[in-house]
Amino acid sequence: MSSEDLERYESEMELALYREYRDVVSIFKYVVETDRRFYLCNAVDVKVRSETGDAYFEVSMNDAWVWDIYRPARFAKNVKVLTFKDVNVEELQGSDFKVPEAE
Repeated sequence: MSSEDLERYESEMELALYREYRDVVSIFKYVVETDRRFYLCNAVDVKVRSETGDAYFEVSMNDAWVWDIYRPARFAKNVKVLTFKDVNVEELQGSDFKVPEAE
């Protein structure tokens, strides 16, 4: 496989992922961003933990969709993320968030 073929494949996969995102975003209440992933979910709980002295975040999500081009199944019933990095949680409001329609 040439580098051009690989780039074309990745571009097609990214476009398909964006289209899937556009189709599902309206069924979720929250956007969660971590250092490694972007999630859509309907329930989220963030806890700060510090058992070992260093603080970290434990993020639990229910009914989640994961933005990951290489993941064959992007829907997950329950997701738990442990991270030492920042976590951003935003509540989506139907009127505030509109994805452009495909032409």
